[in-house]
Amino acid sequence: MRLFQIGLLCLFILLQYKLWFAHNGVKDYTRLQAAVTKHQKLNEQLIKRNKLLEADIKDLKTGLEGVEERARNELGLIKPGETFFRLLPNKNNYKE
Repeated sequence: MRLFQIGLLCLFILLQYKLWFAHNGVKDYTRLQAAVTKHQKLNEQLIKRNKLLEADIKDLKTGLEGVEERARNELGLIKPGETFFRLLPNKNNYKE
């Protein structure tokens, strides 16, 4: 009877070791769960970025307003007859 109890105890210890430290154990599970969470957050950011890009593409395909806006902001487009004003900050307003 005593030998049977020792055998069961050894089996229990072996199973606990495998549960906590072996491949596909709790340690791997927590590591993989953290990686999944990280990738889900990254995917959410990429989905938001893709939606913004899709909106830009749709805007550029449907009308010239988007193209003109981009040209004005990024390339400094000035139409004929328009006057360009550049406002510089007053140096006296800044305190160092």
